[in-house]
Amino acid sequence: MTDLVVPKLGVTLYSFTPYFHARQYTFEDLVRIAAERGLGPGLEIVGFQSIRDFPALPDGFARWFRTLVEETGLELSCLGANADAGLRHDRLLTEDELVEYMSLQLRAAHELGFPVARVQHSVTPQLMARLLPLAEQLEIKMGMEIHSPHSVHHPKVQALIKLYEKEQSPYLGFIPDWGASLTQLPPSALQTYREWGVSQELLDAYRDQWDEFHRQPVIRTDAEQGAQFRKMRELNEAFGGDDISVRIGTNSVGLFGHQRPEDWRLIMPWVVHVHGKFYGIDEHGNEPSVPHNLLLRDLVEAGYSGYISTEWEGWHWNTTDDPFDMVAAQHRLSEKIFAQLREEREAVKHAG
Repeated sequence: MTDLVVPKLGVTLYSFTPYFHARQYTFEDLVRIAAERGLGPGLEIVGFQSIRDFPALPDGFARWFRTLVEETGLELSCLGANADAGLRHDRLLTEDELVEYMSLQLRAAHELGFPVARVQHSVTPQLMARLLPLAEQLEIKMGMEIHSPHSVHHPKVQALIKLYEKEQSPYLGFIPDWGASLTQLPPSALQTYREWGVSQELLDAYRDQWDEFHRQPVIRTDAEQGAQFRKMRELNEAFGGDDISVRIGTNSVGLFGHQRPEDWRLIMPWVVHVHGKFYGIDEHGNEPSVPHNLLLRDLVEAGYSGYISTEWEGWHWNTTDDPFDMVAAQHRLSEKIFAQLREEREAVKHAG
């Protein structure tokens, strides 16, 4: 059979947030279980979630962590950095302060052994340019995460593309988050909120409004993003919703994006990592709201051979399924699609 180059699978420990928050498993436990369950080889962690006092690293932590990763046979894929400009209670960080904050995280990524650092949209193109010399010195690729409600069409992303074209540096890139490319509201979320007492009428209104947004051009400005959030809050109030029901309205904008899956092709030359976001797996082994077949096909056709971190975010409402099982199910789905792509490649070869 024709050898097809496919991305490497892995996981972000963010998928196991409920276990970590409940103190059911330690950070070390999660790393070891991910390896034992075959959820690698790629390992991504979120710095400020997993490491106390991050970006400062406790004495000896980097050495201990590298040893742990070597023992488990996992491969470091990405460190989730935090670009929160609102760290202070009285004002936003200045540009110089944010550069210093991100510089500390790049140095932490280097010390821990990660090849990629995820950055967020608070880091402007100007800041990325200022951070580039350090990233090149440390050999850390900076990947701007494109997360719902943003898309490849957002002005901030377009400005970064111009910067990347100018600099031509392998240390500047993007991290697509598949939550920006849904085809429908996750059925598991609608079902769970109904079980929590949210009226069917309100859920239908949320779904209909999401579908209407989906038929419109994707969000291109922060003002449009704010308008969608407000519309969902207005629906919650109109149907007598509460603090529980408002969550799915908020998530429907902040987590469940409308970008066409094929639009990721526009930034494919700069993809340095991928967040394989998903919310649920149905009885047929498919993800009903995230089109894995299209997303994986385009990565393969682009020749992407880096890591995809499976990122299960269904834990926001799904409190019954085991997160390790969910990640394993998504890996099975991905492997099934890779096998189909190999068969298609083989069929084309023989037909020719």
